[in-house]
Amino acid sequence: MNEWGHLEHKNEGQQKIERRDPKADEQKRITKGLDDREQVERTADRIRDELLLTLEELDRRRDRALDVRFQVSRHQDLIIAAAITAAVLTGIGVGVAMWRARHREQILTKQRLKAIRRAWAHPDRVASSAEQRPLPIELGRKLIMIFGTALASNIAKNSVQALVPRLRTQPAKG
Repeated sequence: MNEWGHLEHKNEGQQKIERRDPKADEQKRITKGLDDREQVERTADRIRDELLLTLEELDRRRDRALDVRFQVSRHQDLIIAAAITAAVLTGIGVGVAMWRARHREQILTKQRLKAIRRAWAHPDRVASSAEQRPLPIELGRKLIMIFGTALASNIAKNSVQALVPRLRTQPAKG
C-alpha cells in the first residue's frame, strides 16, 4: 500500500497501480453474506450515525459562536484595538470641543469678517435661515435622517402587517 492508501502490484518488472475506493472495500466487507434488507439497514444506521455526528458538531459550533467568554478570549486583540481606537477618537473629540470653546471669540470674529466679505461681494445673499455647517457634518446629519426615516417606515409597515389580518382570496369554484 502506498502513502495514499492505494494498493500497488508489480507485474513483470512494470509497476501497475490499482486504485480502490476504501469505502467500497469497507462496504463489501460489511455487507458480505448479508441479504438486501440487512444491507439497507446497516447503510441507514451508518448514515444516521454520520448525521448525528454532524448535528453534534453543529451544536458545538453554535454553542461556541454564542459563548461570549469564548469569543472574547478568541478575539481579545481585536477588542483591545477597538477599545483603544474608541478612546483615542473620544479624546480627540473632547480636545477639539475644548479648543473650540476656548477660541470661540476668535472663531466668531473670523465668521463675522467672512460674512461681511460675502455681504460685500453678494448683497443679495446676506441673510440665510440656517447656520452654515461643515460638509461632513451636514452629510452625516442627512444620512442619519434617511436611515431613521427608513427604519421608522419599516417598523410601521411591520406593525400594520401584524395588526391587520391578511385578506385571503377564495379559490374560484367551478
